[in-house]
Amino acid sequence: MTALIIFLILSVLLITGMPVSIALGLTVFTFLFGFTSIPMDSIALKLFTGIEKFEIMAIPFFILAGNFLTHGGVARRMIRFATSMVGHWYGGMGLAAVLSCAMFAAISGSSPATVMAVGSIMIPAMVQMGYPAKFGVATVATAGGLGILIPPSIVMVMYSVATSGMMVTGPDGAQVMAPSIGEMFIAGVVPGLLLAAMFGVTTVWRAWRNGYPRLDRASWRDRWKAFRESVWGLMLIAIIMGGIYGGLFTPTEAAAVSAVYAFFIAVFVYKDIRLRDVPRVLLNSAAMSAMLLYIITNAVMFAFILTSEQIPQALSAWIVDLGLGWVGFLLVVNVMLLVIGMVMEPSAIVLIMAPILFPVAAKLGIDPVHFGIMMVVNMEIGLCTPPVGLNLYVGSAISRLGLTQVSVAVVPWLLTALIFLALITYIPAITLLLPNLLGF
Repeated sequence: MTALIIFLILSVLLITGMPVSIALGLTVFTFLFGFTSIPMDSIALKLFTGIEKFEIMAIPFFILAGNFLTHGGVARRMIRFATSMVGHWYGGMGLAAVLSCAMFAAISGSSPATVMAVGSIMIPAMVQMGYPAKFGVATVATAGGLGILIPPSIVMVMYSVATSGMMVTGPDGAQVMAPSIGEMFIAGVVPGLLLAAMFGVTTVWRAWRNGYPRLDRASWRDRWKAFRESVWGLMLIAIIMGGIYGGLFTPTEAAAVSAVYAFFIAVFVYKDIRLRDVPRVLLNSAAMSAMLLYIITNAVMFAFILTSEQIPQALSAWIVDLGLGWVGFLLVVNVMLLVIGMVMEPSAIVLIMAPILFPVAAKLGIDPVHFGIMMVVNMEIGLCTPPVGLNLYVGSAISRLGLTQVSVAVVPWLLTALIFLALITYIPAITLLLPNLLGF
């Protein structure tokens, strides 16, 4: 009954069109004052301890690094390199867009930022070459979703933060710990590359079937020149991943290093950003960070209410008693997350649902890293589904096509993503391959 009251209040507030962060906060305070006797000082204490986590600092740093790279011409140089490598294939410009999204995703951590950075260059170029605008926007909008699957990923940070400190007894009696940010990052590498390859195959097949144009094969000299121009951006991938897994710094420290490095190459190496433009980039990054941190703040209170009312434990016992097993449970979770992803922003979904679903998954013997990556893939698909798919809105703004046209255009790539989701869900070895090889 308690769970029904909490989620009824939240649903009513969301239906009114209220922002998710405010709806979460109002739900907590409405429940506190009307339906429970939890003292306010315990809420204040939990709020303070919940947002003082060192890992949360990674979020504003990754956002800042992504903004420097977006405004600093790094995406343009990566696109030139990708086009020189695969532009002569069927649908070469579309395939170059997928490759560019994968590379930019590895340094930005954000899907909408990836779509904006790559799409603002690639979509007009593809239209100029004779590609339909629908093909261009569909390719970039869906491949841009790789921004939250290929590490570093802000959504993966959110998952680790939301489940931080949780410990559940598994079916074999062993204690299951929530995964660290580093574990999530390394687990996202193989799935991210696999999905990028599947998007590439879909793109080539669509282009071959419709007879879209190809570029002339670039000479090795042109490829080498494009690589040299983009190498400063590509080095950031090695710095982040190599630094984390080489033991040089933590993921949060890696985020800070990436922000400083992005500032350096944007201002002093490529010189696409002038020093007087830096305050504007800092202000934009601060605004985006404040929005996410406000969501985290209210989600921490929401999770505390759920935990204090024993809702995750009750849900876990109920699902186990139903006898669904891990196969049925994952199917139900996928359907639920896909539906919620159509109407909510990924970070908010992860912060709300991860503390509820993680204990149930652990109770059924599902690896927490595997479950986290599965949630991230669902969030990626949600970014490309109407009516609230952020990638669709960004793609629509760039291409000047209506949201309905963009939503129809992405269908082949969405079907590819759903096939990939099924593979990730029921073949855990794909996700756990690299973590197991590295001894995580």
